[in-house]
Amino acid sequence: MRQILLIAVLLSILNCGLSFGDSGEESSLPPREIFHETGIWYGLYTKYMIANKLFYYGEYHVRRTEWNTHMNKLYLRFGLAYLINPSLEITAGFVNPYSWYQVESRELEDRVVPEFRFWQQFLFVQEVGRLKLYHQFRFEERWKRDHFKGEPYHFSQRYRYKFTIYTPLNHNHIQNKTVFLAQNAEIFIQSGKKIIYNNLEEIRVFNGIGYLLNNNWQFQLGYAWHYAQRSEGYKFRHQDIVRMSVYHNMDLRRNKGPNPH
Repeated sequence: MRQILLIAVLLSILNCGLSFGDSGEESSLPPREIFHETGIWYGLYTKYMIANKLFYYGEYHVRRTEWNTHMNKLYLRFGLAYLINPSLEITAGFVNPYSWYQVESRELEDRVVPEFRFWQQFLFVQEVGRLKLYHQFRFEERWKRDHFKGEPYHFSQRYRYKFTIYTPLNHNHIQNKTVFLAQNAEIFIQSGKKIIYNNLEEIRVFNGIGYLLNNNWQFQLGYAWHYAQRSEGYKFRHQDIVRMSVYHNMDLRRNKGPNPH
């Protein structure tokens, strides 16, 4: 029921964003086109304590399309996280994604195109009864370009909010050796000089199963539904994604004191 309500709210927001095409400048756009894609995303999330309340944070993703046929993205996110208190964490750092394109002419197009970003994040954690809730607010400053040779980079900003619910299945709370439901929904808003039709960039919904082995290792497997609007305004991308994720935590302090979590 919780996930159904989340999907309903996000679809309502998406419908409001798409309805802008019914008036003004966008009324001259061609009919809506929806492209369907499938893929598998592999992710490694790392969090290493390097000082009291200070962590190195890293995300490393390999994203493939047509299930596992073609390379789509290599996604590298680095940052430093500071734990203000057990319920609030702030992070900032650098992101370097690489996008693969199925090009027809190597002379005119680059097969692999890098992107550059800075990012900041606020993460709020709650425990409500048996549930563990996460509110993630993420902000990104992006420099990206098309895959044609000589294309300039353009600056844009993105604002993301993700709501996550962990529901333990074999324990009363999330603890070591817990099997849990992992569910989240995320909305992406963007702005910039080149962002005209697709301020509401994307919506993602994920349902999966997770296993917390211990303080160092966690595993998740599930299905993600994505719906995104492309820059042309009338083109949309619908993705069915299988996500496989590993989470690794370590304490790298020389003089290990109590874990601040």
